[in-house]
Amino acid sequence: MTPMTQMGFESKPSAEIKRRLSNPNNDRLIQLAPTTPMYAGFSCNVHPDHSVEVGIAIHDGDYTIDYSIQRIAFNEAPHKNNASQPIEEHVLKQLRHLGKEHLFKFVAGGVTEALHHIAPNLCTKLWLELDMVPMLFKVRTTARDRHIQPAHTPDAEAEHEHAGHHKPGTKPRPVDEQADSAVRKLVMYFGPSHNPRLSIGYRNQVEVDANGKIHIIDGLEPYRKTCREGTWNSLLKYSNDLKERHVKIGFFSSTPQGGGVALMRHALIRLCRILGVDATWYVPKPSPAVFRHTKNNHNILQGVADPNLRPTKQHTDQFTEWIEYNAERYWLSEGGPLAEGGVDVAFIDDPQMPGLIPLIKKHRPTLPVVYRSHIEIRSDLVHKAGSPQAEVWKYLWDRIQLADMFISHPVAKFVPSDVPLPILGLLPATTDWLDGLSKPMVTWDLSYYMRVFKTHCNDIKMAKLLWPARGYICQIARFDPAKGIPDVIDSFVKLRRRLDDVLPASKAPQLLIAGHGAIDDPDASIIYDQTMALLEKEEYAPYASDVVVMRIGPSDQMLNALLTNAKIVLQLSLREGFEVKVSEALHHGKPTIATRAGGIPLQIIDGKSGYLVDVHDTSAVANHLYNLWTDKALFDRMSAQAAINVSDEVGTCGNAASWLYLASKLSKGEMLKPHGKWINDMMREDAGEPYREGEPRLKRDGINIQG
Repeated sequence: MTPMTQMGFESKPSAEIKRRLSNPNNDRLIQLAPTTPMYAGFSCNVHPDHSVEVGIAIHDGDYTIDYSIQRIAFNEAPHKNNASQPIEEHVLKQLRHLGKEHLFKFVAGGVTEALHHIAPNLCTKLWLELDMVPMLFKVRTTARDRHIQPAHTPDAEAEHEHAGHHKPGTKPRPVDEQADSAVRKLVMYFGPSHNPRLSIGYRNQVEVDANGKIHIIDGLEPYRKTCREGTWNSLLKYSNDLKERHVKIGFFSSTPQGGGVALMRHALIRLCRILGVDATWYVPKPSPAVFRHTKNNHNILQGVADPNLRPTKQHTDQFTEWIEYNAERYWLSEGGPLAEGGVDVAFIDDPQMPGLIPLIKKHRPTLPVVYRSHIEIRSDLVHKAGSPQAEVWKYLWDRIQLADMFISHPVAKFVPSDVPLPILGLLPATTDWLDGLSKPMVTWDLSYYMRVFKTHCNDIKMAKLLWPARGYICQIARFDPAKGIPDVIDSFVKLRRRLDDVLPASKAPQLLIAGHGAIDDPDASIIYDQTMALLEKEEYAPYASDVVVMRIGPSDQMLNALLTNAKIVLQLSLREGFEVKVSEALHHGKPTIATRAGGIPLQIIDGKSGYLVDVHDTSAVANHLYNLWTDKALFDRMSAQAAINVSDEVGTCGNAASWLYLASKLSKGEMLKPHGKWINDMMREDAGEPYREGEPRLKRDGINIQG
């Protein structure tokens, strides 16, 4: 392979801007943070002399501002086996150099199908190595040559176009034009915050990854590396079965973005698409009034609502009418996913959607339906006659009881005794190790998101996060009454009072409380305002300037950056479902201090990967923080243990294997009876893949699910 440069990028960087932004104590400009988000388009032409001409166009969101063309020569006809790596290395090298020179942060890249054909790993590398969202586009590679009479067949034409060759009767279209076309298509999919626009399609189907145009991961190998052999073999077993039998799976939940359920579904559908499994996901038309009611129900069931708050007939009727309207309009009508000929197995998520279950059973009595509960249901309160919890649970259980299975988080007293034990199975919440929330990012990209975050803080006159000059402790969670934010502040202030005696303020930590919510969560603004008011109290005011409280938009990478750069992570929930943010923090190697609430104790090895404390025990939290902040050996030891003690059960591959196992069995007419078992255990046993010695697993002992 021999590179033959034809045209390089011509724009020149500003030395003055670099000088102004440089740290006077550090002359290495590579450590400057990027300031300007940019987009790029990539294309290629394959020539008869076995060379590949690669075009790159740079776009600022308004117009194309620069481009480069380089021809790479090969000793034989280029194809994906011999051309992929050189082309990918060329593209990544060009973008890294341009980014460092101009302080650009490339946020997304448009790749032509012709280029993807001979460089199939380019999209994955753009995502994992440059933090660019890659999108694939069909772009014409040829233009008609009026001086040549075309003589071709449709099959030959398609073959030439796909491989990047020009067809008979045509001439190659310049690669800069193709790259420009790709990047102009690309920017139409992004909003003003440089995040991909959410796509909801026909029948309110969530079009994950812009209906497949976004290719953050191509192929299964990156997923295989995120899990252990037993998990991977099980996943392939059930995905192959479903694929061979053409089984259709449908998921139904309340929101397409913002909450933990949405994150899990995006990751699951993405992996199913790569596996070739027919899995789709649907959401109802949003209703703010209904979402206020469903959030009230959520808070009541968790026992964190005002004791006087109760459901009214008006609210429950409105709730029922809303789900019936969505079902009849989008999903039960002819051709819909719940009509005859639609999905073969239906999975229903959380207390917003159980009204769908009786409608399904009325129209398709034999369709297997699984209800998935993601929240805590205070079993001690739902059985108290006349309580708000009893009223809410009765409304929900009247509908849920028609489902064939009830799946809950593996947490003590999470399931009322009304639920028959034979249909009860356990499954934890999960996260994806390859998405924007959890993938590893290099310092250049992390610095960009930290700069953007600091800009957001400045925009609302929030206290400044002084990283990297000072370290910080963080809690990343929704602004929710159950997340224990007042305890986070109290613990931090107790820590700072102790540190004041041994450290100067410049060496003491700051506190960051940040998160973003879902469209069905109207509490966020209320809790945010309460948090800011709390910081004005006399006992907390002296440290308020070191507490940063931010609601941020739907930027997974920003949350990733904030978690990656934190020193210690807190999760001081009062009531909790599973809270997979704990496993995300551990995966990042962050010692985590958390309460014994919900599924949190299942994830932390107390004293080894983090610390568990009782709810409201802020003195214990402060003690653990003090030790971790002042004892480097302890911190390093706990950080190392945190990173290696994360189970496959909380990753996308383990989660997908469990769901596909259920779909495989139920679609064959097998009525599974878990009797309170973990679905992951049932799946591994059925697949003939027992747990290996030393394989990390969530704790199994001492869980009384039905209180």
